[in-house]
Amino acid sequence: MSGFRLGALAAVFSLAALPALAADTPIATATFKSSAQDDIGTADLSEGPEGVLMRVNVEGLTPGWHGIHFHATGDCSDEGFKKSGAHVQHGEKEPHGLLNPEGPDDGDLPNLYVAEDGTGQAEMFSERVTLTGEDDDRAHLLDEDGAAIVIHANADDHMSQPIGGAGDRVACAVIEKVQ
Repeated sequence: MSGFRLGALAAVFSLAALPALAADTPIATATFKSSAQDDIGTADLSEGPEGVLMRVNVEGLTPGWHGIHFHATGDCSDEGFKKSGAHVQHGEKEPHGLLNPEGPDDGDLPNLYVAEDGTGQAEMFSERVTLTGEDDDRAHLLDEDGAAIVIHANADDHMSQPIGGAGDRVACAVIEKVQ
């Protein structure tokens, strides 16, 4: 093969890799705070064509499954993280639960698993939210009052109301746009 053809082929493959590299660059990030306001982990969020991809890394939590949700207000400053509000929502409120035949609501996510050493890592995708605000059919995480990611004490059963039996809020992270 000639040098020109090899160079052209390499250029095509390099351009094809650009979207994959862009997906690894977060648009937003969040730092999880414990109930004692200690930093216990992070989340990186990237906008995809049909929703938001989130990578979570946490430590210092109790082992087992934990409910995790997007909450409507970017405020984790109070005890119990109640200022983060209810789940994010656009339009008419849907019932809670990924397994609920009338749900899910916009803040619902799969559970987070925490290992025996207190660490948890997960990659989650939600087609019901957006970071850019360019889609009015999804809840906007970076709107005027922001949004938070809340981790609960127990697993979410993805069905019962109002929060799937997930219990107390044990960690909270304000979602912030990467500068």
